[in-house]
Amino acid sequence: MASKPPAGDPVQDAPQVAPPQHAAAGLPAIGHTLRMSRAQMGVARTARTLLKVNQKDGFDCPGCAWPEGDKRHVAEFCENGAKAVAEEATLRRVTPDFFAAHPIADLATRSGYWLGQQGRITRPVYAAEGADRYEPVSWERAFAIIAEELTALGSPDEAVFYTSGRTSNEAAFLLQLFAREFGTNNLPDCSNMCHESSGSALTETIGIGKGSVSLEDLHRADLIIVAGQNPGTNHPRMLSALEKAKASGARIISVNPLPEAGLERFKNPQTPQGMLKGASLTDLFLQIRIGGDHALFRLLNKLVLETDGAVDRRFVEEHTHGFEEFAAAATAADWDETLAATGLTRDEIERALRMVLASQRTIVCWAMGLTQHKHSVATIREVVNFLLLRGNIGRPGAGVCPVRGHSNVQGDRTMGIFERPSAGFLDALDKEFGITSPRHHGLDVVRAIQALRDGRAKVFFAMGGNFVGATPDTEVTEAAMRRARLTVHVSTKLNRSHAVTGTRALILPTLGRTDKDVQRGGKQFVTVEDSMSLVHASRGNLPPASPHLLSEPAIVARMARAVLGEASATPWEEFEADYATIRDRIARVVPGFEDFNARLAANPGGFALPHAPRDERRFPTRTGRANFTAAAVEYPRVPEGRLLLQTLRSHDQYNTTIYGLDDRYRGIRGGRRVVLVHPDDARELGLADGAYTDLVSEWTDGTERRAPGFRVVHYPTARGCAAAYYPETNVLVPLDSTADVSNTPASKSVVVRLEQSPSA
Repeated sequence: MASKPPAGDPVQDAPQVAPPQHAAAGLPAIGHTLRMSRAQMGVARTARTLLKVNQKDGFDCPGCAWPEGDKRHVAEFCENGAKAVAEEATLRRVTPDFFAAHPIADLATRSGYWLGQQGRITRPVYAAEGADRYEPVSWERAFAIIAEELTALGSPDEAVFYTSGRTSNEAAFLLQLFAREFGTNNLPDCSNMCHESSGSALTETIGIGKGSVSLEDLHRADLIIVAGQNPGTNHPRMLSALEKAKASGARIISVNPLPEAGLERFKNPQTPQGMLKGASLTDLFLQIRIGGDHALFRLLNKLVLETDGAVDRRFVEEHTHGFEEFAAAATAADWDETLAATGLTRDEIERALRMVLASQRTIVCWAMGLTQHKHSVATIREVVNFLLLRGNIGRPGAGVCPVRGHSNVQGDRTMGIFERPSAGFLDALDKEFGITSPRHHGLDVVRAIQALRDGRAKVFFAMGGNFVGATPDTEVTEAAMRRARLTVHVSTKLNRSHAVTGTRALILPTLGRTDKDVQRGGKQFVTVEDSMSLVHASRGNLPPASPHLLSEPAIVARMARAVLGEASATPWEEFEADYATIRDRIARVVPGFEDFNARLAANPGGFALPHAPRDERRFPTRTGRANFTAAAVEYPRVPEGRLLLQTLRSHDQYNTTIYGLDDRYRGIRGGRRVVLVHPDDARELGLADGAYTDLVSEWTDGTERRAPGFRVVHYPTARGCAAAYYPETNVLVPLDSTADVSNTPASKSVVVRLEQSPSA
């Protein structure tokens, strides 16, 4: 039997702290997986559900976007993937009685953990203007309310349509089609907050904003550099690929401000030897200061240029542009500045160089540790420079590997969820559907919040996600959301966003990945795209959590009919009845999806989308070549007496979903309001281990942003750096502190002062 949800919020005032661990997975991961799954689903449902995760005839894990190989394990999931599945497939239910007992003001006092633990939402609910709580509403009335507000707008650009990375290709394609037929490109998505910097840098330099490697490339690499990423918690199945690469002779350099257990040793639960002993992964750990990666890669590039025979001259001459300007900038890199920016020693960098020069096939993997700084785009461009120098793009075992953090965030962008679509995409969409899409750019996440704050946007629609919990500058964002005329959230479970409403508010409950989806045309499946551009089907196998749920494609189709009415020639009813008809249209609009349905039928494991740099060493950039770049080196400068804070996840967390209050690998139990500080920095600031402090961020606008009551944990971080969990610390990230070019919130480099707090 599954257990009941917690009646009250657990007390988190006194988290317990133990030394951090030095190995990931193994028996503890199996035990934790089974305990959490049993609590949410019960024993029989756990077995029936987990054995379908990431299988060719099953459903795609709603967690990360790490790909599967053609040959699947019986248990093709990780600990955190199992937690994500258990949370969605839970037997707990949020019924109308729950909303009657919990006014919105009460929900606003609850933690994200408590809200998520209540279970699946079973009916659409509505908070009318002036109402203090949600009440049940029919689907017909819900869509009528949306139509009332959208058709009353002075301009379609007063509406915002946000998409979470869990949304399927089919639903995403329909949502962007509806938004553009309605008349706006206001299609922000969660990628704006994570890998937008990657897409911006890669599109400019290699011509496509996606990674260029496959799982097989990782297995064949000589050297893998993992920078700004914690796969043990955020992409655990990646550890299996690193283990296989190591067994084939690869070496691994980890570049991160924190030591992470998963990159030290991986105890693979799929093998007896892995369970008992595990495999050491990292050969060289570069404990870099936050934001020092640009300086590191620039100096490595200088050293490669200075080494006879190290540059792949033929590749550079035949396939690249801008080498001379880049080389001049790289040659000017300064050792002393680099050591100051990175906190590394000369010996460490020279060891890294020797490993680079010994490698014929190099891959660089990265995640948020590189993408959420002011200079993130410049940093990733420098990573590309590093790979181009030795011809490490467009050959087996080499390339760029931005590791996406949500299961279809890449697919949603491929489907057209983008506020700045290409003219070619819009031309194809207009030709297929006989519409005239707007050509002016829309709003990304940060600009959407600013528009809501300033009254320029009045309706906010979210396809999944937890917008309020995921975004920066919490007080500003929540005030902005409350200015909306209508907020609409398509959701499976409760989160913080449901407690921060516009004048009117709707929650529309939807099917999850694990749910069986039957429409008028029969049983349906959806598709997703993983982090390595593989597209495959996802089929739920469980009875829906309630007979009153609609699928995401059905919700978009019915909303479109209610808003656009008879004026729309788009066959929305046909799309709702049979998702194959959506895929037929995708095949005619989106390059690489030709014969979509036929290819899925012929390839149960899915198919790879074309990638010109990887497949042909062809670079569809403005120059027709891969572009070297030569930006000035940037890194954060921190005033004396201050620290540079990065926000991060705990191990019992996926994005803003909190599964539990522990961070097992870092030794934290029973609470999340902790700040990790190097012991020497803490002593200089007069903060003992176990003291309580307020975190106060400092920004150019002079506004005080405060997160109170954090327990100080003496921890082996890089000197001058600190770390704390989000979303609790999102309040410290200024809305206007963003990456150049990509406009991604700079959540990994927040200047803070620590003020002693009386909290205990």
